[in-house]
Amino acid sequence: MNKTKEICYLGIGVALYVALAALIKIPLIGHIQTDLGYIVFGVYCVLFGHKGTIVGMIGCLIESLLFSGWVPIGWMFANMFIGFYVGTLFEKRKCNNFWKYAILTILAMFIGIGFIKTVIECSLYMIPFEVKFPKNMIAFVSDAIPMLVGLWLVQKLKENTSLLQ
Repeated sequence: MNKTKEICYLGIGVALYVALAALIKIPLIGHIQTDLGYIVFGVYCVLFGHKGTIVGMIGCLIESLLFSGWVPIGWMFANMFIGFYVGTLFEKRKCNNFWKYAILTILAMFIGIGFIKTVIECSLYMIPFEVKFPKNMIAFVSDAIPMLVGLWLVQKLKENTSLLQ
């Protein structure tokens, strides 16, 4: 695929991330809401490997700027880790065991949201770790589910079409 086409596809991914993230907001605790943009993030990590990171980082940034007016530094670093880890995992895929990749994706999200995001936000905003960590665990669960839906969606599309082979 040439670079121009790849940039266009990644731009479409960012737009889809923002649209889905804004589509349905299910409030959980405080300002934590389910982010359906992770469906797109998961799909792009599978299809574009580590370049899917761009969709997660820029989509998160644009969505936050548009709807809350702040720059989500913790989320951006968490999505950067998740995108690189999950994307690289799918680039080096040796088997087609969905559950193996699902578990490794959950682990990446736990590290990204549970620790990287938590440590960054605790450092920036002087929030105690024991206060921020439980809230980020709720965010981790609420975002891991859509991410796994994205992985599952690509898996089903690959099984049922020659389009993604």
